[in-house]
Amino acid sequence: MKILMILFVLGMFASTGYAAETVLEKSEAQKNEVKRDASKAINRIDEETCTGTGTDCAKKKLEHRTEEAKDAIKDKSSEMKNKVD
Repeated sequence: MKILMILFVLGMFASTGYAAETVLEKSEAQKNEVKRDASKAINRIDEETCTGTGTDCAKKKLEHRTEEAKDAIKDKSSEMKNKVD
């Protein structure tokens, strides 16, 4: 019986150390995802309609991918910070 009580108390202390995301933080994450998806779609359309030389189109494509990766990393790091807080 004492062992069960000790396990229960330890479980309560362990569960209070984890902070859940707030509704505002979750909505911010969803907003960021929609924004990234829209930007990605616009970039793909821009790449498909590229009328420059092959080098110019490849350069534009590389810039788009770099920008998309940078935005994703920034958003994900912010989301991870919110989960830890």
